[in-house]
This record gives sequence, structure tokens and C-alpha cells, in this order.
Amino acid sequence: MAAAIVSACSSPPVFDKNRAFDDLEQICSFGPRVANTEAHTKAGQFLYNSLRSTTDICRIQSFTIYDSTAGVSRRMFNIIASYYPEEKNRILLCAHWDSRPFSDQESDSSMMTLAIPGANDGASGTAILLEIGRILKVHKPPVGIDIALFDGEDYGTDNWRGGWFLGSRYFIQTLKGYRPRAAILLDMVGDSDLMIYREAISQQYAGDLNDYIWKIAAGIGAESFIDSVNHTVSDDHISLLSQGIKAVDIIDFDYPYWHTQADTPDKCSSESLGEVGNVIIEAVFNSGIRDF
Repeated sequence: MAAAIVSACSSPPVFDKNRAFDDLEQICSFGPRVANTEAHTKAGQFLYNSLRSTTDICRIQSFTIYDSTAGVSRRMFNIIASYYPEEKNRILLCAHWDSRPFSDQESDSSMMTLAIPGANDGASGTAILLEIGRILKVHKPPVGIDIALFDGEDYGTDNWRGGWFLGSRYFIQTLKGYRPRAAILLDMVGDSDLMIYREAISQQYAGDLNDYIWKIAAGIGAESFIDSVNHTVSDDHISLLSQGIKAVDIIDFDYPYWHTQADTPDKCSSESLGEVGNVIIEAVFNSGIRDF
């Protein structure tokens, strides 16, 4: 750990929603985070530096893929940070940080070739995890925590089915014995009109983890967590589930700006980031997290 006064918490620390929103805006300020671009490099360095300031155990996991849609090789990288490595029981918190390289949901076909800003779709979950990293620097939960920011989640198309979940798939290929007790994925969690339902695949394969999270949400009055199943979403949790890791996707898929040029910070809110951040903090600092 980076030098800090570390304390065990009798009650969970408070999540700073405003600082998380500042991070979301900073991430988006670099431009769309598409591999092989300056914006991608600068955003990745910012994310690494932010997590590295909260723990000594932070690394970049580089990999290269061939993008058949563009006919180029792209260098990508996951960013992985660990907290309290002495703890054998570990929980993985993750999000994707990349931007989709085209706006396939635009009604104007002339805009479809533009990369999306990715404020909600990528930056929101990432911003929450940066703030959680700051909390973990000074407060010790009852389990060890690993944070993974996955690259290359959003490159897939009908013509390139292998372009989805590139970073999380590379991550699981290099696990080398790493087996978290559970994983929580955050994606599209900053929408200012936030409504998070249980995602269907998560409910099918990790229903008890969903139960735990929604119980926590109800206990702190997080009204954006709706206790029913809605949407079947293919996301980075699929990669983790494929290796027998209990994983859930926390996502608001009812987002009208999805995969468009309008996915910008003004469509997100600090209140939404704060509500999700507090649920995750409550979940990982609750002693019940050890049961997974």
C-alpha cells in the first residue's frame, strides 16, 4: 500500500460523489478513448496515475488485437490495482474504460463513423472505481479488493463478433491462479435518470450476489436500484462467468444516448454516481461480503 493511515471501519466510509463526477469529466476531456489515439494514451495514463496514487500494487496489462473492421492492429491495456494483498478472500470490482469507436445508434448516418464520447458508457463506472480506490487507501474492508479497468469492451459488430470484451477476455487468460470470491461490474451507472434493474444473466448465475447487493441498496435507501429483472446484457461479466467466477453486472441499460454522440457528461449526474458508489462501498465493507 502507498503510505497512509489505514483504519478498519466500524461503519462504511462516505463516497465522495462530487470528486467522482470530476473524474468522469476529466476522463471525457481527453476525447473518445479509442486504442491507437492520443486520447486513449492520455486517458489511460490518467487512470493509471490515479489508481497508483492509492496503492503500490498497480500495473498495466498490455495486449494487441487485430481490428478487422478497420484493418489495423490496436494496442490496448487493462489497468489493475490491488488493495490489502495479505487478504486471501478477495473481491474484484471492475469497469471498462474504453469508448466505442463508432456511433452505430445515431439516426444520422453521417455521424455513425464517429467515436462516442463515452461519458456514461465507460467513464461512469471507471470514475466510481477511482473514488473507491481513494477510500481503500485509508479504510480497510473485511476482504482484499482488486480493481480492474478493462480496455476494448466496445469494439464488436455484427461483422466482428470477436470484438466484444477484449480486455476482460485477455484478463481471464492471464489469471494464473487468481480466484476472487466474487466480481461486481459497473457499466452505464451515471445516467441522471438512473434506474438499475437486476440483469438477467447475472441473476441466473450469481443470484445470491445480486440478492446481497439489492438488500444493501434497500437498506440505505438507494431508490434507483429496482428489485426486478430487466434486460439480458452481454458485457464483461460474461468473460468472468465463463471461468466460474461469480459475477454480476450493475447496469442501467435504459439509456437513450447509448452509442451516440450525445453520451456526454451533461447526461450524467453526481447524484447517480454517489448512489451507486455508496451501495458498492456498503457492500464491500459489510462483513457479509466474506460469504461469497
